[in-house]
Amino acid sequence: MTVQAAGWVEAFLEMMAVERAAARNTLTAYGKDLADAEAFLRHGGTTLAQATSEAVEGYFANLGAQGLSASTAARRRAALRQFYRFVLAEGWRTDDPSRRVEAPRKGRSLPKVLSREEVERLIAAAGAAEGAQGLRLACMVELIYASGLRISELTGLTLAAVAQDPAYLIVKGKGGKERLAPLNPPARTAVKAYLAVRPAFLPPKDQDNPWLFPSRGKERRLTPRRFAQLLDEAAMGAGIDPARVSPHVLRHAFATHLVEGGADLRVVQTLLGHADIGTTQIYTHVAGERLAQVVATKHPLGRKR
Repeated sequence: MTVQAAGWVEAFLEMMAVERAAARNTLTAYGKDLADAEAFLRHGGTTLAQATSEAVEGYFANLGAQGLSASTAARRRAALRQFYRFVLAEGWRTDDPSRRVEAPRKGRSLPKVLSREEVERLIAAAGAAEGAQGLRLACMVELIYASGLRISELTGLTLAAVAQDPAYLIVKGKGGKERLAPLNPPARTAVKAYLAVRPAFLPPKDQDNPWLFPSRGKERRLTPRRFAQLLDEAAMGAGIDPARVSPHVLRHAFATHLVEGGADLRVVQTLLGHADIGTTQIYTHVAGERLAQVVATKHPLGRKR
């Protein structure tokens, strides 16, 4: 990346962090997206700082040719658009070369959902793992399903957050916003069982580790990637295709089962930490489809005669 473009990107990411409270994962993704755009543009003889509209359009046409998902392409467009708007506002350029780039039409895909019975089997399989490992994994699965936590929120929990056997967790979500996440009795029981064996996961030289799920890695806590690996193993033990299971799928199950049970959509929005009710409304489609299947297969008039 050229010195000039690198300075602009650094300033842009700093603005996103300070003024818009963008999460670290968002900043990392935007940084990678802009580096990808810079690499393509340099191959064509230009840079982010000097790119023309035609060059930017060529970059996005190339993304389409690579067969990237609509969501990935949309994020890269968003990153570049916001970057050039920032550059324009700072007066570093007098034009916005991304202005003619149209966002792709994104089909609204419904999230993968596990049934209640499948979640129960998954929790049982997680707890069946040997000793402390099983208690930890069962605790993590219970926490996500009980509270709808994001994986980053789960791995970011501190020991202090559960020290007093709380009925609610105070969770810091996207943009640093805090919300209350409820803990049901099974989740609280799972936390107590795990806390009894938590010392087994403490590194010898890190006995004061503050994280609820400590590890010997450089981050001092269990990583999302490692949790996903353990979840795959539990899925296989439960007889569920691991491709259907992920930390985010458990969050989807939490929300979908609430909506199916008649929970108010505004309540679900608050519990998930969604800024926009439109994001939460997708669960009405998921629940609606499943309820329609129940009517079609269980109602006397819905059955084929």
